[in-house]
Amino acid sequence: MYAAPFEYVCPTSLSEAMRLLNERQEDAKLLAGGQSLIPLLKLRLTAPALVLDIARLPELKGIRETDEGIEIGALVRHAEIENSELLARACPLLPETAAEVGDIPVRSRGTFGGSLAHADPAGDFPAAALALEAKFIATSVMGQRTIAAQDFFVDLMTTALEPNEILTTILVPKRKRRSGSAYVKMRQQASGFAIVGVASVVRLDAKGRIEEARVALTGVGPVPYRASAVEEKLRGRKPEGRAIADAAAAAADGVDVSADLHASEEYRRQLAALFTMRSLEKAADRTRMNPSRD
Repeated sequence: MYAAPFEYVCPTSLSEAMRLLNERQEDAKLLAGGQSLIPLLKLRLTAPALVLDIARLPELKGIRETDEGIEIGALVRHAEIENSELLARACPLLPETAAEVGDIPVRSRGTFGGSLAHADPAGDFPAAALALEAKFIATSVMGQRTIAAQDFFVDLMTTALEPNEILTTILVPKRKRRSGSAYVKMRQQASGFAIVGVASVVRLDAKGRIEEARVALTGVGPVPYRASAVEEKLRGRKPEGRAIADAAAAAADGVDVSADLHASEEYRRQLAALFTMRSLEKAADRTRMNPSRD
């Protein structure tokens, strides 16, 4: 099937893109890596009158270290994140997650910001962004605003972005000392999407107890989410097998768990607990490799 006819415009600057989007926000779509939009266009699941190709905008590229953390341009491709030496050192959860996205062609074309803004309920990066407590910079002709990851994903494939806003930058913190992180998932064999994916960050206190745990899941329900019940059960406990297993059992508590051809609701609940346990065990093991980093 071919896409419905549309007008194609390739802005040469962010200001031009924002102006055009503001003028045509009700009937425009942004094109970055195209890994989500192009299939939707071809299947006629979306039919915008205008496609704005922002893939060449230099303002939305690059990975930079600052005093506060890491700034990642929305157009940075998955493969760049996967192979970034800076991120491997300062925020290893993102390269690990990037390596789990799709396949090599998808990682070579898809963009970090595009994946987050698309908010696929089985996407990988939303879980990592939640576990990292990332912040998103949304830009429009009215200026910029910062959206916390916790507030960004609001419904099925729906984010807090306004129709005239462009996600321009993602801010992630650098890892702290005595901390470890991990992303694990069960993948759909054909697409690589997560049937269940779990990102976790664990930080220990000086006595080796869990001072902070952040656990986020994707693929389980209509939106990625923080497993607050798991986090609360872990706080103050030693990162040992029984404690982790007990906490992981609450991974899907209070969640409207999805059922589809890949997994029933009950099976997905079991997978959520299992992969949460695996993610936390891996993250806890990695705290030992990062004893003194600030």
